[in-house]
Order: sequence, then C-alpha cells, then structure tokens
Amino acid sequence: MELTYFSSAFCEPCRQTRAVLAEVERLVPQAHVRELDVARDVAEAEANGIRITPTVIVRDEAGVEVFRASGVPTLAQVLVAAAKAV
Repeated sequence: MELTYFSSAFCEPCRQTRAVLAEVERLVPQAHVRELDVARDVAEAEANGIRITPTVIVRDEAGVEVFRASGVPTLAQVLVAAAKAV
C-alpha cells in the first residue's frame, strides 16, 4: 500500500504529518510513504487535486484511493485507512 504525502518546504504541519507517517511505516510493514513537494512535483499535485499542504492520500494495492486527509491526520486515522487498503 502506498501513502502519498504532499508537502511544502516551510510547512510546520507538514513536519507533524511526517512524524505521523513515520510511525505508520514502523507499525505497518506493508506501508510505503512517498513524499512529494508541491513546488517540485507540480504536475502530480495538480493531477491529484492538491490545494493545501499537508495532504495525505492512501491507496490500496490496486491504486484505488481509500483515504484523503488535508491537514495533519491523526495516527488512528491513518492506521484505519491502512487497514482498509490492505
């Protein structure tokens, strides 16, 4: 399962989100976090409808989006989404 994380350089909530996702990776061996900077990865951010950072998208193995959070998600929210994606 892939967790795509859209961030920006000077975003304090992005640092908090990074910590939440690191814990998810530690707890869920199947989870892979892919971080994209909206300033560098403009096309992918636009293709995913990203309007604010941080935004986290969780996709299942087939690539289907099962969860999206704009702002800092809680660990519990991401773990529930990860369970849906497995």
